[in-house]
Amino acid sequence: MRHNLLISTFSALLFNTAIAGLLTLVGFEAFWVNFVFSQCIGLSIYVINATLIHRIADARRRWLILSMSFPGSIIFGVQLGSMLTGVGDWHEPQAWIAVVIGLFFGGIGGITFFLSLRIEQLDKEVQQRRMNEIESERRETEAQLKMLQAQIEPHFLFNTLANVGSLIDEQPAQARKLLERLNDWLRIALQRTRSAQTTLGEELDMLENFLQILKTRFGERLRWAISADAQARQLAFPPMLLQPLVENAVRHGIEPKLGGGEIAIRAEHAGDTLRIAVSDSGVGLQAKGGTGTGLVNVRERLGALYGPQARLYLQDNADGGVTAILELPR
Repeated sequence: MRHNLLISTFSALLFNTAIAGLLTLVGFEAFWVNFVFSQCIGLSIYVINATLIHRIADARRRWLILSMSFPGSIIFGVQLGSMLTGVGDWHEPQAWIAVVIGLFFGGIGGITFFLSLRIEQLDKEVQQRRMNEIESERRETEAQLKMLQAQIEPHFLFNTLANVGSLIDEQPAQARKLLERLNDWLRIALQRTRSAQTTLGEELDMLENFLQILKTRFGERLRWAISADAQARQLAFPPMLLQPLVENAVRHGIEPKLGGGEIAIRAEHAGDTLRIAVSDSGVGLQAKGGTGTGLVNVRERLGALYGPQARLYLQDNADGGVTAILELPR
C-alpha cells in the first residue's frame, strides 16, 4: 500500500513537471511559474480526488461528488499557485487560462488514473478467479483420491477376511495368527492412509507386513525380496499406491502357478525420476487374461496426483512372469 502510494505520488509529480515544460516551450510564462502552477493544480487534483475515490464506496455518490470536487480542486490549485508566485489574479485572463489548462490536463490525468484502477481491479479479479479454480481443482482431486483409495483398501481387507473364514474350521490356529497380523497391519495402515503423503520406506515396510499376511495363507508358495537404497526410502510417496501392484502380482501371477513363485520389489532414484519395479515369477500376461481393477485404480490415482508426468506399464519377463513398472517425477 505504502509502496503504491509512493509510486503514484512520484508519477503525479513527474506528470506535473512535464506539463510545466510543455507550457514553457509554447511560451506560456516562465518555467518556474509554470512549474509552481502545475504542481499546485496537479497535486490538488490528485490529493483531493484520490482521497474521495478511496473513501466513497457508493459509485453514484462518488461520481456526483467528483463532478464538483474535480473543478473545485483545479480552482483551489490555481489560487494556491497565484498566492505562491504572485501571478494570475482572478481579474486577469491568465488565471482562467490556467483553469482551462488544468481541466484539460487534469482530465487526461484523471482518465489515465481511472484506467489504471480498472486494469488493477480486472487483474485482481482474474487472479481471484484463478485461485478459485485452483482451489476447486484441488478439492476435486482430493475427493477423487479418497474415492480411489477407498476402493483399493477394502479389496485387500475383504480378501483377507475371506481367507480367515475359510481357515476357521480346518486351521483355527492359522486363522488366529492371520487375524493378529491383520490387526497389526490395520493399526499402522489407518494412521498412514489418513495423510496425503508418506515415505517410500514406510510404504515398503507396509508391504512387508502385507506379504507376511499373505504368507499365512500361501506358506512356502510365496517368496519375496525388497530392495531400495537409503535415498529412495526417504522420498515422499502416496500411501497405498504400491500395494495394489503387489496384490495384483500375487493374485494373477503367483496364485495360479503350481508351486507358487517369488515377488521382487526394486526401487531406484535416478535423476528426477523414481522408478519402482514389482516383478513376479508367475504365469505371465497371456495366462492372466486381464490385469484387474487394482491397476486401473493406480493409474487413475497417478493421473490425479501427477498428470502425464507419471506412468505405469507392464512387461513380460524373459524367464516368466510379469513386471509392473511405476515411474514418478521427483
